[in-house]
Amino acid sequence: MSIDTEVKMSLASPAAPGETPPRPRRRSRGRIVVAAVAYLITFVILFPLLWIVLLSFQTNDNILGHPFSLSDLTLANYQQALETLNLLVMYKNTLILAVVSVTVGLVISYMAAFALTRMVFRSGRRRTQTTLRFYFLAGLAIPVYVLLFPVYRLDIAFGLFGTYFALILPYIAVTIPFNILLLTGFLRDFPEEIEQAAVMDGAGLWRMAWKVVFPLMRPVVATLAILNVIYVWNEFPFAVTLINDPNMTTVSLGVSQFQGVYSVDYGAMMASATLVLLPQLAIYAAFQKQVIAGMTAGAVR
Repeated sequence: MSIDTEVKMSLASPAAPGETPPRPRRRSRGRIVVAAVAYLITFVILFPLLWIVLLSFQTNDNILGHPFSLSDLTLANYQQALETLNLLVMYKNTLILAVVSVTVGLVISYMAAFALTRMVFRSGRRRTQTTLRFYFLAGLAIPVYVLLFPVYRLDIAFGLFGTYFALILPYIAVTIPFNILLLTGFLRDFPEEIEQAAVMDGAGLWRMAWKVVFPLMRPVVATLAILNVIYVWNEFPFAVTLINDPNMTTVSLGVSQFQGVYSVDYGAMMASATLVLLPQLAIYAAFQKQVIAGMTAGAVR
């Protein structure tokens, strides 16, 4: 028997018991498929954003006739958007709404989530806490458009129509269900030994909640803060229904100013949409690690 024959037989022989034969081909194929799917998802997500940026440099005729054309690019759309929109007022109003509603909403959501996962009600039954948790989470199934008319009537009744509180209160109510969903998921996995040690050191309930537990929840709190700010930044139905003062215009309302009854300035609309998207992309790019860490810690057990 030649040496080549022996080498071929040794290569073709089965692996020893207890050993897993290598599968380089299957692994390489799996990696190629995963990479292809990841690139496809990235392309699907980025394509609309890139298309908006491209349309913002085109004239209305090119947008309607040749939307993918790279000829006759112009900055006139941005010039018109900056002349028409009062960006400083828009950003100021949106920032006030975001800071107040997100801060108050996170405080209320954390207190509710802490009570649902850590406190025992007088009835001594878990059924009460479970019912309350499902009551809060049921808010995720309610469409925003169903709330427009009741909220409008309440704002008129309490004299809040056209003020900051006309938007702040609905924003807080809408974000609470999702906040509680992530916070309760995180608190279920929170080690109780830390709280027991705090109780042995003499910490009360309030101190334990805000001095011991809350500082360790920074990933999920940062995630919720970023997601809530992005929601307030993009919110349109409540803003267009409850605000009638031009000095109260938000960034989402500013984009709609280029749509008339019989005509639409697509170029200026795309330019203003780009100006609205840039701060969001910058915030998400700066805090993407916190978002991923918070979603993993709060939603995966």
